[in-house]
Amino acid sequence: MASSKKFAVTRRELLAGAPLAVLALSACGGREPGAGAVLLRGNGPDPDSLDPHKARSTEAMMVLRDLFECLTRLDREAAPAPGAARSWAVSEDGLVYTFTLRPNLRWSDGKPVLARHFVAGLRRLVNPETASQYAQVVDVILNAPEVIAGRKSVDSLGVAAPDDHTVVITLSAPAPYLPALLAHPPCAPLHLDEGAAIGPGFARAGTQVSNGAFVLKEWLQGSYIRAGRNPHYWNDAANRIDAVKYLQIADENAELRAYRAGELHCTYVVPRGQFDWIKENLGAELHVSPQLSIYYYGFNLDRKRFTPKIRQALSMAIDRERLANLVLRVGELPAWGWVPPGVHDYTAQSFDYAELPQPDRVAAARRLLAEEGFTAEKPLVFELRYNTGEVHNKVAVAVASMWKEALGVEAKPAAVEFKSLFADIERRDVDVYRLSWVGDYNDPYNFLQYLKSDFGINLPHYNSAAYDALLVEAGRQTDAARRRELLERAERLMLADHPVIPLYFYVNKHLVKPELKGWYDNVMNVVYSQDLWLADRA
Repeated sequence: MASSKKFAVTRRELLAGAPLAVLALSACGGREPGAGAVLLRGNGPDPDSLDPHKARSTEAMMVLRDLFECLTRLDREAAPAPGAARSWAVSEDGLVYTFTLRPNLRWSDGKPVLARHFVAGLRRLVNPETASQYAQVVDVILNAPEVIAGRKSVDSLGVAAPDDHTVVITLSAPAPYLPALLAHPPCAPLHLDEGAAIGPGFARAGTQVSNGAFVLKEWLQGSYIRAGRNPHYWNDAANRIDAVKYLQIADENAELRAYRAGELHCTYVVPRGQFDWIKENLGAELHVSPQLSIYYYGFNLDRKRFTPKIRQALSMAIDRERLANLVLRVGELPAWGWVPPGVHDYTAQSFDYAELPQPDRVAAARRLLAEEGFTAEKPLVFELRYNTGEVHNKVAVAVASMWKEALGVEAKPAAVEFKSLFADIERRDVDVYRLSWVGDYNDPYNFLQYLKSDFGINLPHYNSAAYDALLVEAGRQTDAARRRELLERAERLMLADHPVIPLYFYVNKHLVKPELKGWYDNVMNVVYSQDLWLADRA
């Protein structure tokens, strides 16, 4: 094939060949007796799964990035970089990507990692029997939509391994974001040969076989996950961490207490209620940076009473500036659109009422509710369900109060465990619910695809033929400006339908101990444990 681009070897690869100087640092502190350098990371509530092709929570992805290495990974600025593939080339028409694997890849059981394992992993991801909600993320690969729908066999997926060290991926349309997408854990390779049965130990601690810098050793539900160094990892010599212990602490204040007690090197989040105290007392250890993720309320669109007018009225009545500045108070941005600011080569869109003064928005919202038959004497009543946690409770109480004050709406907050919330949403046993979406790669399509009618994680069940058509047409474009125009039109169309209520865009918030070295911040909030090391506190 004609090759127009070639990914160069990165500085990280050059440094990996000379690890002796950095290895000396691991002789310093941060060790448990007899255990070597143990990194203690806060990781929120329990992951939903550690099967890379089935997991979907951000907590799972943090662990899986350490356990599995995809064809690519993200660098410190969240740009695609070589992972298991040392380089790649793309054809002039942008439809064929050829990845060349590193020559010394090994699984954690010592067996070679081969090109066919990446082919098998992508095939398992889209196989209907896997029922992965991330399958549609790779729908740009040739025949992926037909495979996912069961209309074609998994063998027809546009992935091939012409030899043990080459992976060829053929697309149905140009996708300049493909290298970044392939760094996402659902694109991980499959250890088993194609056709072999997936046993119960596939994602189980002590039996899982992976190809990343670490291997899963222990998972005590509700407490912690422990991963140990993978001595067969191709770049193990440059890894200065012997084990990672992910503390699964759902309560933000409890996590802060653990951090202050020396039980964590870095936190998953920072509690808002103590943010001012943290800035004053732990300011040198506080990291706050933009993040490509959105916090939203979704509607159960199967319930017909949530008409477009009601959905718009509820959105208009929320004072997002007050929510961000008085309730959240750690730099979050009010969300008047769906795609976060800062996404590469894209102009974020907004509701057409975003610039109206709040009193005018409330007046318009009241008129919309009245047109649907709801007034102060006959209020709209529904349940607002969210997962337990300090911030979620504060936001729910604040928004419910805004709805009550502005519209007379009676939204009844109901907190449940995170896994229960997901199960309730999937059973459609909810009215309005809280969730978030974290970007898997830095491109607007990653956010807009979330609400495509056939996307497996389209939890509101939004279904708009016009919206879908714009996304499909954008996917066919080789002209970047035309693609951007179509995606922006799609976002505006979706915002007019109000299938969700965007509330705010996240920022990354972490506390990092001085002895934890190598930490970096980026919009994807991705920090690989193998890039970090521990040293004695000065």
